[in-house]
Amino acid sequence: MSKTAILFAGQGAQVVGMGKDLAEKYPSARAWFDRANAALGYDLAGICFHGPESELTKTENAQPGIFLVSWVCFELLKEQVGVQALACSPPGTPMRESQFKFDAAAGLSLGEFTALTAAGAMSFEDGLRLVRQRGKFMQEACDLTQGGMAAVIGLDEAPTREVCVEAGVVLANLNCPGQLVISGEREKIAKACELAKAKGARKAIPLTVAGAYHSPLMASAQSKLREELAKVKFSAPAVPVISNVTAQAHGADVSARLVEQVCASVRWEESMRALLALGYTRFIELGPGTALSGFMKRIDKTAQMLNVADVAGLDVTVKSL
Repeated sequence: MSKTAILFAGQGAQVVGMGKDLAEKYPSARAWFDRANAALGYDLAGICFHGPESELTKTENAQPGIFLVSWVCFELLKEQVGVQALACSPPGTPMRESQFKFDAAAGLSLGEFTALTAAGAMSFEDGLRLVRQRGKFMQEACDLTQGGMAAVIGLDEAPTREVCVEAGVVLANLNCPGQLVISGEREKIAKACELAKAKGARKAIPLTVAGAYHSPLMASAQSKLREELAKVKFSAPAVPVISNVTAQAHGADVSARLVEQVCASVRWEESMRALLALGYTRFIELGPGTALSGFMKRIDKTAQMLNVADVAGLDVTVKSL
């Protein structure tokens, strides 16, 4: 029997207009956007729907915005699978609370918070507030440092690590074969790009980001996030949720791993390979963009990938399930 994992988008997936068609078509989606606005005390939904882009790309808005749209996609998927199942059942059949079942969850960086929320480890409001604060703390860390990131394309992990040591930067994201991201001081990133090309990288491209995410330059955000996490009541996840830090399912130390994650490498390829080894064959990417689907194509082309980012994707996914 095939097993299904749900995957949640990370920062960088934001785009002006995300979630707008879902809110216009489904009253339940609109209700979630309104609930988020009430929880945060400002119009996050309006920033997601209308921008401007300069506001949406601010870390303190991008992170809760992606969390919110991803959550709405998740809730609508559960709702619409139930509606579809009811339509195919004999008249008078009651609709169960949810017809949609998933066996594990994972998320890229901030998406890990969405995955934990979807698995019942914390409430929607707590997850939303945490990523808003996380984004704020990370932006403050960016403002205190002169950091940057770069994508290294077409170079294996071992030589990329050699580049990092030589240039004084770190590996931030191990996304998929041939696509790694390095992070560190801006001048050192420029040097690392030249070194990577010299070692045979097809491309080494500086990224348009506010700072050096998933590097020691984010250390000042860790203590602040730890304080916020201490205010949240966590429950045991209903399904395994893969940690970016360990590439294994979270244990009892969820808060510690989320604090560590701010500066640690995101071991995404290893996380997906762990799920594949456990027999997961279907993956559903929830939230804006299709980056995680693209990574999976490079990791295992045989895995079934579905996406829910808008009304069209929701319809296709519901029919597939």
